[in-house]
Amino acid sequence: MNMEHYTLKMDEKKALFLVDVAGERLGVIDLIRRYPTRRVFAFDAPMGAGKTTFIKQLCEELGTDDVVNSPTFAIVNVYDTPKDGEIYHFDCYRLKDIREAQDFGAEDYLYSGNICLIEWPDIIEPLLPEDTLYIHIRVREDGDRELMIDE
Repeated sequence: MNMEHYTLKMDEKKALFLVDVAGERLGVIDLIRRYPTRRVFAFDAPMGAGKTTFIKQLCEELGTDDVVNSPTFAIVNVYDTPKDGEIYHFDCYRLKDIREAQDFGAEDYLYSGNICLIEWPDIIEPLLPEDTLYIHIRVREDGDRELMIDE
């Protein structure tokens, strides 16, 4: 398993960006563009680590004019983009079991060919496509966020 590491930073305008191990600055969208065949991205991180903030920045960089927020109660939010079509943003935190995900048609979203961004993916892991890209975010002792990508 190959793991890429980045530091997640915020600039003076409150926009997120990544810094790779060589110190190069990357836009959040560069993460998606590095994996053009991947459509499902699972965000694994503790509460408050920045999953929703990262996804919001990513959706804005992908061109949505929609309000991006956590779909905690709706479970899935749909955002339109001019180039990438619909983006599906899942928050599986409140799901009790995998049946609830099956009942609302999670697999239809996951296998649609559209970009799917999933917070709290553990409960629906058996439904995720084999090529799901896992993005792990952890809070370091200094408060910075470390982002690791399982390829």
